[in-house]
This record gives sequence, C-alpha cells and structure tokens, in this order.
Amino acid sequence: MTSRIVSVTRTDLQQLRKLLQSESARALSGGRSHLADLDKALDCTPVVEPEEMSPDVVTMNSTVQLRDMDSNDAETYTLVYPHEACIAEGKLSILSPLGAEIFGRRIGQSITLPLLNRKTQKRVERIYFQPERARALNYY
Repeated sequence: MTSRIVSVTRTDLQQLRKLLQSESARALSGGRSHLADLDKALDCTPVVEPEEMSPDVVTMNSTVQLRDMDSNDAETYTLVYPHEACIAEGKLSILSPLGAEIFGRRIGQSITLPLLNRKTQKRVERIYFQPERARALNYY
C-alpha cells in the first residue's frame, strides 16, 4: 500500500500517534473516517528526520496556501494541533477533514473533500512557512 502522505518527520509522527490515540481523538473519530484514514496513511509513510524533510511538503505548523479549484479562491492556513486551532485566525486543526487531508501533501497536489451535498477540490499552491525548512525545530 502506498501512502498519500509523501513523508513524515519522526517528531510529527510521534506527536500525531499520541494525538490519534488520545481520548479526545477517539471521541471525535466516531463517524469521521478521515481520522482513521490519516492513521492508516501514517502506517506506510516514510519517516525522516526533521532536517531531511523536503521543503515542498506540508508538515505540522506549516503555513500553506490552498486554491479552491471551483471558485479559484485562495485560502491560507497554518496546520496546527487541536489545542491551537482557531479558524478565525487561519489556524486549521490536523483533526479537521481538511487538515488531515493536506498533511503530508506536496505543493501542486490536489485533494477532494465532501462539502454538504457536493465535493470540493483544493490544491496545495504554496508553502509560506515550514518549520523544518526554517530550521525552527524547537517549534514543537
């Protein structure tokens, strides 16, 4: 099985495993298959040290621009852990469907998400900040 996630840092993997096994994530996961999909994707993803992470991959605490393929609108989000999430500030939780889908994607990759009665498609356009690229490894 090939993972949709390009690669994951050892640090992100450890934190995400802990998060996905937490009671709060388990409470959320009922009927939310995106968390099970994320967990499964992590099982077969190459693990790298933070300083080896490719600069074009969305990691935790990355700030990214997403392009809505239907409306052509651009949105900017920082992918964060749930306790930091605040959509009004552009801080998107990894436990949200969109957050779980963009994690580990490369610039140029697209995702498709269900939205109400239709599907929406978004593309990772740009990464403004990636902790690994900025050598902000104490960001965690």
